[in-house]
Amino acid sequence: MSISQLSSSHRVMKLPFGDVLGCSYRWPQGQYCAVHTDKGILGCGLYDCQIATKFGMAVAIARGTPEHPLFEPEDLLNARIAEVSDSAAALGIRTGMSGLEALQHFCSQETVSK
Repeated sequence: MSISQLSSSHRVMKLPFGDVLGCSYRWPQGQYCAVHTDKGILGCGLYDCQIATKFGMAVAIARGTPEHPLFEPEDLLNARIAEVSDSAAALGIRTGMSGLEALQHFCSQETVSK
């Protein structure tokens, strides 16, 4: 086994409402990316909101398309939210929002009730 075809990156992303940690992982047959905040995760379709709900984690996912794949965390900013965990919904994150809108809720000091 060789790791020569694997890549990963982590970086601080400066957004108008706070800093977040973006990450990307790639290998020959796939990739995934996410943006981490102190309240939860904005991720690609690899993440499972049902499992996140079971563990009380705030997770919002966006799904890429063949025309617009999600390779890098910045790709998540304009992607639309397709699914949210219960804890993410409690923060005010809803399906149809942009990733940037969801991150604003993740970075907000207030928690919005359902």
